[in-house]
Amino acid sequence: MEKRIFDVLIVGAGHGGAQAALSLRQQKFAGTVALLGDEPEPPYERPPLSKEYLSGEKTFERILIRPAAFWGERNVDLLLDRRVVSVDPAAHSVTLADDSTLGYGTLIWATGGSPHRLSCPGYDLVGVHGVRTRVDVDRMMAEMGGVTNVVVVGGGYIGLEAAAVLTKFGKKVTVLEAQDRVLARVAGEPLSRFYEAEHRAHGVDVRLGVKVDGLVGFQSIGEDEPARVTGVHLAGGEVLPAEMVIVGIGIAPAVQPLIAAGADGGNGVRVDAQCRTSLPDIFAIGDCAAHANDFARGATIRLESVQNANDQASLVAKTIMGATEAYHAVPWFWSNQYDLRLQTVGLSTGFDQAIVRGDTATRSFSVVYLREGKVIALDCVNATKDYVQGRALVMGGVAPSPASLADSAVPLNSLLATF
Repeated sequence: MEKRIFDVLIVGAGHGGAQAALSLRQQKFAGTVALLGDEPEPPYERPPLSKEYLSGEKTFERILIRPAAFWGERNVDLLLDRRVVSVDPAAHSVTLADDSTLGYGTLIWATGGSPHRLSCPGYDLVGVHGVRTRVDVDRMMAEMGGVTNVVVVGGGYIGLEAAAVLTKFGKKVTVLEAQDRVLARVAGEPLSRFYEAEHRAHGVDVRLGVKVDGLVGFQSIGEDEPARVTGVHLAGGEVLPAEMVIVGIGIAPAVQPLIAAGADGGNGVRVDAQCRTSLPDIFAIGDCAAHANDFARGATIRLESVQNANDQASLVAKTIMGATEAYHAVPWFWSNQYDLRLQTVGLSTGFDQAIVRGDTATRSFSVVYLREGKVIALDCVNATKDYVQGRALVMGGVAPSPASLADSAVPLNSLLATF
């Protein structure tokens, strides 16, 4: 069979990959474009998986990035249920799991990552789930009827969002976090303590500073099915009952084929200001791309967000069309839990002061993060106006007085006037 060659081959059919294909066509790119994904479905939104899709508020069709027919109408070849296992930069080709090969003029690597699994005994029992794909969540929903007790390992956004949905379903939910507060990696203590209190108020057993020693399971005598999880064994000896365990402890960037081909990287593949890797004609975007970020003081980081994936995808499309601009997009993120809408702008990493704006008891407030007096990020809970106006403070590196930031009666956009 003759090897198919595409002018642009995009590996990874998530947000970044889909946006790269869309942006190329929006930029009037006339060459051939293929979008290759390792799932059988066309590109779909990931954030709703732990929110509206898990809760049943949205069907799968409603979280498609575009209707399935759209891609053919834009002359984008969808190569689904395929997986790249190696890259040959010299030959400008990739090899797939079925040993077939594809050629490319330009390769865009947008593979995201895979959830970290527990390393303790019992990690592979039936009923232990990550939350990364539609299949993951469909399996959870199929098991839901036989589940009373759920243990969520990891107090990050994925774990807390899943806990909120499962609590609505009447499940008895326990969240286990190894650190001394939830959201410790991404937020300051005021936000952490607020969400801990909210989850406890909804009946969630939030346990901090705990370690999982192993999972225990049960297999009926004579049954061919693998053993199912029945409990979580904690350091210290306690066993929590659990017919379902959800693991939300981060992801490992899916970059092994690029690293094996010689790309610079480790925790992700390193890219320059235009998202180019160290390999010729290969870009990387999204969760798997380690880049120097202006809003992290130039530190090389990976950003696991839809915003980052989409903005880098658009930048790469422009670069392919001849533009020379560098990546400079303010990070933003959101999370829905219960009736709380959290909107984050900027990166709070390295903050030296956190100011609570408003009253947390009203369930509408913001946490403003400062570094050396300048606003670097905001976490806004049911406070969309602060989120919208605070973006300009982050973009401008504005240094208002702490008293004015703490006063919710002072509009944030009015603080720009003094700079």
